[in-house]
Amino acid sequence: MSSTVYFADMRAGMRENLFTKLERLLEGCGLAGIIAQNDLTAIKLHFGEKGGHAYIRPTFVRRVVDQVKASGGKPFLTDSSTLYPGERKEAVSALTCAVENGFAYAVVNAPLIMSDGLRGHSARRVPVAGELLDEVDIGLEILEADALITLSHFKCHELTGFGGAIKNLAMGCSSREGKLEQHSTVAPEVVEKYCTGCAACLEACTHDAIRLIEEKARINKTTCTGCGRCITICEPQAIRIQWNEEAPLVMKKMAEYACGAVDGKQGKLLFVNFITQVSPACDCYGHSDAPIIPDLGILASTDPVALDQACADLVNQALGLPDTAMASGHEPGGDKFRGVHPNIDWEITLAHAEKVGLGKRKYELRKLTPRKDIW
Repeated sequence: MSSTVYFADMRAGMRENLFTKLERLLEGCGLAGIIAQNDLTAIKLHFGEKGGHAYIRPTFVRRVVDQVKASGGKPFLTDSSTLYPGERKEAVSALTCAVENGFAYAVVNAPLIMSDGLRGHSARRVPVAGELLDEVDIGLEILEADALITLSHFKCHELTGFGGAIKNLAMGCSSREGKLEQHSTVAPEVVEKYCTGCAACLEACTHDAIRLIEEKARINKTTCTGCGRCITICEPQAIRIQWNEEAPLVMKKMAEYACGAVDGKQGKLLFVNFITQVSPACDCYGHSDAPIIPDLGILASTDPVALDQACADLVNQALGLPDTAMASGHEPGGDKFRGVHPNIDWEITLAHAEKVGLGKRKYELRKLTPRKDIW
C-alpha cells in the first residue's frame, strides 16, 4: 500500500494563479472532511527569524486559513519557542517577530497562539511506542487542538539533512524540554567567564539544581531534569546547551516525537510542504542563503512520511542552481542534501518514521491538472 501525495507545480497564468492551485490542493486532500464544524484547528508553521526571508509567505497562509474557515473550523496559527536564546525564546518576542515578518491578523485572518505557552514550558508528556523514547513532551495547545495542519518550508538542514513535515511536527510542536531531549543527553553547562552571578537562573530553576559557588552558577547534573528554563533566562548567555547527541539519534528521536505530536488526531491531520526557496540551512538563522534549486511547487498529504519522501525525491530530481552552498549533486538525480551536508544520512529520519508507524515512504504522486472549466 502507498499513500497519496498531491502536487501543484509553480506554473500559473491569468486564469489560475498559485493561490487558487493551493486551494485545489487542499480540496484534493479532503480538507472539508478533516475539519468539522467549530474544530479548533492548529496551523503549525515557522514564523521565521528576523533577517531571514525563505519562510512561507503569509499570503499563502491566509488561503489555508480561509479554507479552514470555509470548512467550519476555527483556525489559529501556532509556533513554539526556541531552545536557544534569541529573537524567539519566549512568546512575547516570538509573536512580535511573527508580526514583523508579516503574520499579523490583518494579513493572515487568524490569531497567533504559541503552542507551548509564555516561556516554552506549557506542555504534557505523551506516551509513544518508540525505540529510544517511551514518552515525549508536546506543546499543550497542539494537544488541545481538535485538528492539526502543518505548513512546512522544505529545505536543507545542517543536522538532519532536510527539514519538512516530520521536523515541523517533532521540533516545532515540542516544548523547550522536548527540544533539549532531542538534541542532548546531558545537562546544560555554565561558561564561567560569561556568568555574572546575577542568580536569575536560580530563581528560574524549579528543580533546585543550580547553586551559586564563588559568585558563579553551578548546575547539579544529577538533579537537573533538562527543562531548559535556565538557558533562555540567562541574559549574558552563560548557560549553554551541550549539543552532544549524534545526528542519527536526533533524527530517530524526531520521528518518535512526531508520533507524539499527532497522537489522538487520526483523521484530523493534513500536512503541506512548500518546495520554494530551498535554502541550505534552517530558517532559524537570521539570514537566508541562496536557494540550491529552482522553486518546484506545493505538496500536500495526510501522511507526513510520504510527503517528505516525495519532496526529497523531487528536490533530488531537479537541476541544481550554480553559485550556491551546494558543492556536489547538481545533476538531476544527484543527492542535493549530501551536496550541502555531506556527512548527514538524511534518509534515517524517513526510515525510522516509517518503522515507528508515523507513515509510509511509498507514495503515489498526483499532480494537479489544469481545470477544464477555466482553461
